[in-house]
Amino acid sequence: MQKEIIQTSRILIVDDQPQNVLLLERALQSAGYVHMLSITDSREVLRAFTEFRPDLVAMDLRMPHVDGYDLLKQLRSRVASGGFVPVLILTSDNSRKAKQQALSLGAKDFLTKPIDVGEALLRIYNLLETRWLYAELQHHSETLEQKVRLRTHELEQAQLEILQRLARAAEYRDDCTGQHAQRVGQGAARLGSAIGLSTEEVELIRLAAPLHDVGKIGIPDGILLKPSKLTVDEYVQIKRHTDIGRIILSGSSFPILQMAERIALYHHERWDGTGYYGLAGETIPLEARIVSIVDVFDVITHSRPYKEAATVETALNSIESEQGKQFDPNLVSAFIILQKTDGLVCLSDAVTDSGFQIAELPATTVVSNG
Repeated sequence: MQKEIIQTSRILIVDDQPQNVLLLERALQSAGYVHMLSITDSREVLRAFTEFRPDLVAMDLRMPHVDGYDLLKQLRSRVASGGFVPVLILTSDNSRKAKQQALSLGAKDFLTKPIDVGEALLRIYNLLETRWLYAELQHHSETLEQKVRLRTHELEQAQLEILQRLARAAEYRDDCTGQHAQRVGQGAARLGSAIGLSTEEVELIRLAAPLHDVGKIGIPDGILLKPSKLTVDEYVQIKRHTDIGRIILSGSSFPILQMAERIALYHHERWDGTGYYGLAGETIPLEARIVSIVDVFDVITHSRPYKEAATVETALNSIESEQGKQFDPNLVSAFIILQKTDGLVCLSDAVTDSGFQIAELPATTVVSNG
């Protein structure tokens, strides 16, 4: 390692006395150093520092124009954040005050002139070795951070896939394609984007909305798939899917699951306060209000074991008739404009057989009312 350090290190020498520069140059050359730049005019140091990119600066303190103290202050701002470029002070001023001031400004070592060449070479090498080890440690740290980021990303992707599969399992209970949940996610995201939510919020809704009916896992098939009208007791049973969903999704520190919990619990609330839990108006979480519209639209426009699909026009008329009653009036207006602007394209063709890969289509969307 010593040979590599000596042969690759770049040393910037700053001294207004040419004889001092020459002495240090010859000493370094005899030790095997090959990358050196010497400056006798301190006004050129900052430009040279930027262009030469030294691994070490050997610098005098007492110089005309710009002295060593000012250079130390200026060089600190030139070193990249987290970087380490040692400065060795070579000066005839051996006072305690000079040493303290130079060290306080960032100098790493201090030699008094006339310098002992052997000692100077040892100090220079020790500082370069420290820089070398620091760079290795920094590189190792960056590599570890990259690995941690990669592993974190892989875990997040695994979590998302599990959530998507969970949503799909729930949807297969009353949707033979298992794609309703994905269409709801896409549609809710498009509506969220249309009303000006941030990119991060839109992405959260896209990932959380498919879990809106995960609680259906706990509803008996005889009730969930019943082709005729539900009895009062059966309706009470099917309403439980919102609370079951809450229980399944609760207690997480994962933002997607926290939003999914709110959507699962409140997507059957009504703007007028006559929903499952009696929340009204803006007390209903915005994401739940968005999903409730998209859910109804998709249920109406797709077949289920207990119903045939209706037309898009029928679905829009039904939603518009509930503006200010079942649905947030502003969201209904935005949804209708979105459908008309995007040509009323349903997302069915955008969802692949896997249910996880979504094409970039205009959003028309979906969700179930059950």
